[in-house]
Amino acid sequence: MKFRLLSTVSALLLAGCAGYHIGPIQPTFMKGAKTIAVPSFTNDTLSPRIEVVLADSVIKSLQADGTYQVVSEKNSDVILQGTIKDIEHRPARSVRGNVLATKEFILRLRLNIEVIDRVTGEKLITQQVTGESTYFVGTDLQNEERQAVINAGENAATKIATLVCEGW
Repeated sequence: MKFRLLSTVSALLLAGCAGYHIGPIQPTFMKGAKTIAVPSFTNDTLSPRIEVVLADSVIKSLQADGTYQVVSEKNSDVILQGTIKDIEHRPARSVRGNVLATKEFILRLRLNIEVIDRVTGEKLITQQVTGESTYFVGTDLQNEERQAVINAGENAATKIATLVCEGW
């Protein structure tokens, strides 16, 4: 009697784990892809030399996730292409006593990405992704803004890796 009860409880507990999968689980639109290529992004903005930095941030995010191996275009299953469409600066905080002077800005980076099957040319994902960062007005505004673009790019790269690796 005791053995039957124990075996029944064990069977029920083990049956609850039947649908689980250990390791990376790809979204259905990326089924079968094991390798991905991330060439330099296209830059449609007036900010120079940010396309390589953003592609590098995406590569680092994909490598940190580990679902796909990042390889060259000729050896990849899919290619992730990105276009930097817009960089927007909005005031976030004004100087105390002078509402016309800005103390802190919000920088928003807008990207369009496409994931393309290298063999068939089919577009698996076409989506717009945004990344945000803030920066303060200080003595070196140009470098502070440049760093904010990099931070916003890293924010967008995390979102892109989540979309490609997890599907959301």
